[in-house]
Amino acid sequence: MGSYVADLFRQRPQPLLPAADLYQMGESEMNKKRYEEARTHFRKIVERHPQSSHAARARFLMGETYYREGEWDKAIKELEGFLAFFPRHEIADLAQFRLAMSYYDQLKPVEQDQGITAKAMEAFKKLVRDYPDSRYASDALAKIDICRGRLAQKELWVASYYMDQGNPAAARQRLEALLKEYPRTLVVPEALYRLAEVYAQEGRAQDSQDRLRQLATEFAYTDWGRRAAQRLRTAVR
Repeated sequence: MGSYVADLFRQRPQPLLPAADLYQMGESEMNKKRYEEARTHFRKIVERHPQSSHAARARFLMGETYYREGEWDKAIKELEGFLAFFPRHEIADLAQFRLAMSYYDQLKPVEQDQGITAKAMEAFKKLVRDYPDSRYASDALAKIDICRGRLAQKELWVASYYMDQGNPAAARQRLEALLKEYPRTLVVPEALYRLAEVYAQEGRAQDSQDRLRQLATEFAYTDWGRRAAQRLRTAVR
């Protein structure tokens, strides 16, 4: 026991490495794809040198290492923390982009829940809104269109399900909502055609014809537009 106490008092505290040294060590580990080791160094900067000029980037890189590992939830937590503390930092736009991509990289097939798609779209919208001059803004806009298209596809998928189940009223609600919320997506021609079918099933012949005419006029170059034109010609005979 006495030896243990003597050894305890002889121990020297570990020196507090400068933030610059820790940052360099963390970068070195990242370059070797040793992400857990890199995080150890970056975390020491955040905890021991919070006022350092390296603290903000260290906080971001903790999230970046999780992102590169595919640890989406942990990446999101770290990146949200960075943005809460450093919303106007020079790399804040990159952090917002990585946050959005942490959702986007988890997109699920259309038949599954699309909650993650909605979160990705909102995160990309925030990037464009808060950092309009960012180098990532154009990519974010493209990703917004992809997310919007995925959400529209989900609505169409659900509407088709209701039609197959013999529930035209529920299908109509989905299709009308789709056309209102996502009017510039690629599924609009099919949605118009399906809505015309639903109206016909509900006995709303004039509304059905109106949707077919809209489809044949505005989307004449699509297969759905040609189908609509054919149905209109058949109805006239």
